[in-house]
Amino acid sequence: MTSTASTTDYWSVLGLEPGADGPTLKRAFRSQARRWHPDLNGNDPVAEERFKLVNEAYAVLSDPGRRQAWEMGQPAGDGLGGSTADPFARGFPEFDDYLQALFGQRRRQPEPEPDLEPESHREAAGRVATTPVSPPPVQASSDQETLVDLTPEQALHGERVELELADGTAVEVTTPPLAGDGWRLRLAGVAPGGGDHFLQLRVRTPEGLRIDGLRVMVNLELSPAEAALGCVVLVPTLEGDVQLRVPAGSSSGRLLRLRGRGLSWGDRRGDQLVEIRIVVPESLSDAEAALYRRLQELAEHPERS
Repeated sequence: MTSTASTTDYWSVLGLEPGADGPTLKRAFRSQARRWHPDLNGNDPVAEERFKLVNEAYAVLSDPGRRQAWEMGQPAGDGLGGSTADPFARGFPEFDDYLQALFGQRRRQPEPEPDLEPESHREAAGRVATTPVSPPPVQASSDQETLVDLTPEQALHGERVELELADGTAVEVTTPPLAGDGWRLRLAGVAPGGGDHFLQLRVRTPEGLRIDGLRVMVNLELSPAEAALGCVVLVPTLEGDVQLRVPAGSSSGRLLRLRGRGLSWGDRRGDQLVEIRIVVPESLSDAEAALYRRLQELAEHPERS
């Protein structure tokens, strides 16, 4: 089985079929932005790049002009809102603050606590009682997290997980169907002191396949020469290796789709997305170094070719 692509498939990045309407596009963007936000995926080394790619996809598809240019194979501009500046140059904002800046949402402010005073300490006959009131004891709370490994089938149908907390409390949780790698499930208030306990799901196969609902994802490492010239490689799937044709001029982050190679749910069948990762050798021979220097010269001075 072979697959080719001429540019980054922004629809696939957001998990949509081409031509989705505005509300559907926005909902998909919210979901993928939360899915890949670096602060919510501290253990995922690719979350930062994926989060930027999700932003790029939404910026292009939500702008009619940029979307038309992209569909015609022309440059669609960089960054949200067409800005060429890196919006994440100073780090990533909190997720809720990020949505507020993007969609104009405002986070609800907590209502002020009423200024109540015990009856015995209110003002009496023009004088205010000064007897100090001891604060109630406070038990420190902290959030906790447990990593849970699931097979693709367990993630697809849901799995009962038995968990023992640090204080010995036993908790039984059933994961939702169509769960995915990197999902975090919140158990509110069960940690000592009233904190939350999070279950981080890891749904991966020994071959490096990552599961997200019906979709399967895998990274494909290529040498600079393979990515520049194009190649045919074997890619693992849930049903065994298949051949994939990588187009010439592929860059890191490019997504290639293997249709129908995901999980099945009733009459639905997911796809597999292959993300290209260009790997540079840690050490070069003298001949290889000379070739790279020659390539650099040609890139800087094409007239000398």
